[in-house]
Amino acid sequence: MSSSKVVRGTTTSRVFAVVALVGVAVLAAMPSWGEPATQRKMVELFTLLALAQMWNLLAGFAGVVSVGQQAFMGLGAYGMIFLVNVHGKDLYYSVPISALIVALLAVPMGLVAFRLRGSYFAIGTWVLAEVASKVIITRKSLGAGDGVSLKVSDYSVASRQDVTYWLAMGTGIGAVLLAYLVLRSRLGLQMQAIRDDEGGARGLGVNVYRTRFVIWIVAAFWTGLAAAPYYLQQLRVQPVGTGGAFSVVLWTAPIIFIVVIGGIGTIEGPIIGAVLYYFLRNRFQDHQTVYLISMGVIALGVALFLQGGIWGTFRRRFGVDLFPLRRRLVE
Repeated sequence: MSSSKVVRGTTTSRVFAVVALVGVAVLAAMPSWGEPATQRKMVELFTLLALAQMWNLLAGFAGVVSVGQQAFMGLGAYGMIFLVNVHGKDLYYSVPISALIVALLAVPMGLVAFRLRGSYFAIGTWVLAEVASKVIITRKSLGAGDGVSLKVSDYSVASRQDVTYWLAMGTGIGAVLLAYLVLRSRLGLQMQAIRDDEGGARGLGVNVYRTRFVIWIVAAFWTGLAAAPYYLQQLRVQPVGTGGAFSVVLWTAPIIFIVVIGGIGTIEGPIIGAVLYYFLRNRFQDHQTVYLISMGVIALGVALFLQGGIWGTFRRRFGVDLFPLRRRLVE
């Protein structure tokens, strides 16, 4: 008599888990062996990874395409400024509190945005981000349109740099872990059912509105959390402009590129896309024209030959899952 069981993990995923744990340990020890410049670069990479994973949860799994994620970055940054500069709160304790503020502000924003559908939802989130930036500009205590510097005089440069790195690492790697845990839960099954067939999901009793709204709040909270270490490193926040906290070009456009190129609807895709994007941006940072051309060529190549992104194509061909979500029946 043969017996069978339902499993998720594979030999490949178990080996990867061990390698990943070793890699995380090495990265956690970077302040003891890495150069300050390397730490600063890793903070940026971890920030992009966190943002990409959250946008991927929204668009790749819940079927909600937002073009206004920069609103949560800006609100997270200015929430920290508000707590530290205006109210004199502890710098590091202000990080999770500012993320909580972003999550609370995301509720009324979501109530407005979720009245729209499809492309109107995408445009609506962009408009909401612009409204948020205009509100910040009117606040003189937050620097208005000129920007404001973060008060960090009570902390040494070395300790602040190390803590900033660990915070960024926590948000980046934590975003991957959070996405994995959510997608393995009942909520994750509902998200994927809605993405694949919204009508069918409704017929099975899934509350589409509530499921998407919960993910909207989760993504807002974690995006706001990722903003804090990035601007802890920058020490200055400005609302608009090329480097503005509410800039769609600086934040939302790159994370859409990262997710689509890496593989939308996968956990591995945003990791690959973030590393590729960051490498290209730094490799050609002094050659803006070459950088833009290379990004365009990659995007065009993926659209023509790698539908599903780099990891999506690799998974279809070889059947490999580093973060297994599907259940399999094995003997």
